[in-house]
Amino acid sequence: MSKSLIILLLVLAALLETGGDAIVRMGLRSSGPPRLLLFLAGAAVLFLYGYAVNSPPWDFGRLLGLYVVFFFLSAQAISWLVFHQRPSTAVLIGGGFIALGGLIISLAS
Repeated sequence: MSKSLIILLLVLAALLETGGDAIVRMGLRSSGPPRLLLFLAGAAVLFLYGYAVNSPPWDFGRLLGLYVVFFFLSAQAISWLVFHQRPSTAVLIGGGFIALGGLIISLAS
């Protein structure tokens, strides 16, 4: 599997995981039939995440550092765009360390 395809799958997995979590969170804050529909949609998206991240024959432990970077970035984007919660300075500084760690891990592999 090519490196660019691996990166694309990791980005997709991060978007599915954070998106599924966001949908479940919206379900927790709603009531009635929309709540059940959001829970079902969230469960389906999280299942797709699990499938996307586990189906390729890769050493996931080795790629986890890079995945965490994509997860952090997508979580912050969803938090800002969907829930209107801007990242604090501390989150941005910590995120810089996460990105630096992912870069170190990916360059060493």
